[in-house]
Amino acid sequence: MDSNLRRQVILDNYQEPMNRGLVDDESYLKVNTNSESCIDNLDFMMLVEDGIIKDIRFDGEACAISTSASSIMIRSLIGKSVDDAKNILINYKNMIAEEEYNSDILGELNVYDEICKQPNRKGCALLSSNAIEKMLGELGNNENNE
Repeated sequence: MDSNLRRQVILDNYQEPMNRGLVDDESYLKVNTNSESCIDNLDFMMLVEDGIIKDIRFDGEACAISTSASSIMIRSLIGKSVDDAKNILINYKNMIAEEEYNSDILGELNVYDEICKQPNRKGCALLSSNAIEKMLGELGNNENNE
């Protein structure tokens, strides 16, 4: 991907992120996540119905990489089945870790394919995926407890 286009996609999603703002709804899974290395402190909420991700919301203070990655990740996962979402998350994390991944399923998330050139930014790029993965884990735990 052209570096100017990559920069523009990240900037657009930082300045006008999708689904920013939390809702007061007990049916959402909730998690807070923060970075040890920068200002990132985000709350995430996710609504899953019948195995489909219906909504994901986030809010808080974060750098451009965390905010834009959250926005793009949310757009990539809404409407997906839990299994498809887990597959996207695995491939995204592999991309960030410079391991084998399927770029075809990542779509716009491929803008972070060179984040490895800035190792201190990897955590920022992974903040939303870690939060969503945690909520999906809680979803599995809740199903096992019912």
